Amino acid sequence: MKKNILFLLSLVSIFTLAQEKTIIHCGKFVDVENGTILENIYISIINDKIENVSKIKLTVSDTDVFIDLSQKMVMPGLIDMHVHLEHETSAKQYIEEFTLNDADIAYKSLAYAKKTLNAGFTSVRDLGGTNVNISLRNAIDNGLVDGPRVFTAGKSIATTGGHADPTNGYRSDLMGNPGPKQGVVNGVDDCIKAVRQRYKDGSDLIKITASGGVLSVAKSGENAQFTIQEIKAIVSTANDYGFKVAAHCHGEEAMKRAVIGGVHSIEHGTYMSEEIMKLMKERGTYLVPTVTAGKAVGLFAKIPNYYPDLVVPKALEIGPKIQNTFARAYRYGVKIAFGTDAGVFIHGDNWKEFIYMNEVGMPFMEILKTATINASDLLGQSSMLGTIEKGKFADIIAVDGDPTIDINQMGKITFVMKGGKIYKSE
Repeated sequence: MKKNILFLLSLVSIFTLAQEKTIIHCGKFVDVENGTILENIYISIINDKIENVSKIKLTVSDTDVFIDLSQKMVMPGLIDMHVHLEHETSAKQYIEEFTLNDADIAYKSLAYAKKTLNAGFTSVRDLGGTNVNISLRNAIDNGLVDGPRVFTAGKSIATTGGHADPTNGYRSDLMGNPGPKQGVVNGVDDCIKAVRQRYKDGSDLIKITASGGVLSVAKSGENAQFTIQEIKAIVSTANDYGFKVAAHCHGEEAMKRAVIGGVHSIEHGTYMSEEIMKLMKERGTYLVPTVTAGKAVGLFAKIPNYYPDLVVPKALEIGPKIQNTFARAYRYGVKIAFGTDAGVFIHGDNWKEFIYMNEVGMPFMEILKTATINASDLLGQSSMLGTIEKGKFADIIAVDGDPTIDINQMGKITFVMKGGKIYKSE
């Protein structure tokens, strides 16, 4: 009997030790759901989740960890719905396809992931690279490396010669004939197989390149590259596997097919017409604008030899239009989720999207909602991410200033917590 009691006491002791409690005092607290800023709010956290959010001062015991953010503005961790953690823009990026091994790519991705987290982005959606980003996600989830919570598409799905065909621009003897396993499809059967391959690889979602792209070594940046039947096959199969589908789109016809085909988000949306906006509103399709990427490629295209000659005119034409498209879609009432296309520009500069969205009339509170509540909804993670509330992951960031007055404060994140663990504190 005595042994049993001691055993039970030891279990209670172990359980108590595991329940590490952290209490945060927030000087200002952003209630994203209601669009208000509250003062002197207390957050209690047990392990990786929020236990309570209180207007009443919480008692801090000797065993609790206390974090004083009484001089800061506290808000939920940010979510970037369009990043590429495997690479970062440089004049060498095209030759690196032939010089870097997967291990080289993986080591670089560690630095990019850490920069992203330190910028206040506690979750990201990685929209295409190699399966290295699946391994990166796993390493982060297992606590081996520091980085945001990653939801990855693995390899994007493209058509032969389309944006994300990995052999575009290669000489003929290197092109080969990549198929569904490599994310290149032609016809409905290939599309079904490619989605199932992404499931087998361990992806979290599907990304298709429904139109031409800016940075691929191919002539068109906007032509439709999937039939409506192919898109419907991808979406239907994705639904079977619990995947959402993101569609890279610049051209109008490609967007129309993608929205009618049932995708969950349009990425970029450069040549979006009012007809497409109407369709997106009716169907609840999100726009992920990536204005920062548009600005960046427009600037890089002016640097001699930065991009291949085939890319330059597309970058100069398409890049500068994205901000205006976003402004029109926002005014029309299309649902917006925050996304930047980081990797097309320097990782860690994701916050600049706040500036560009604000420049065309979106207030800070609405932008923050796109990077928290809307983003978590598009991810299908609203129960765990997007707001600071009981039962959700303790993903919390803070700034010294007030971004409702100076939006540049979003580039000065001083505190980052992800899953109850502090990664940055200044």
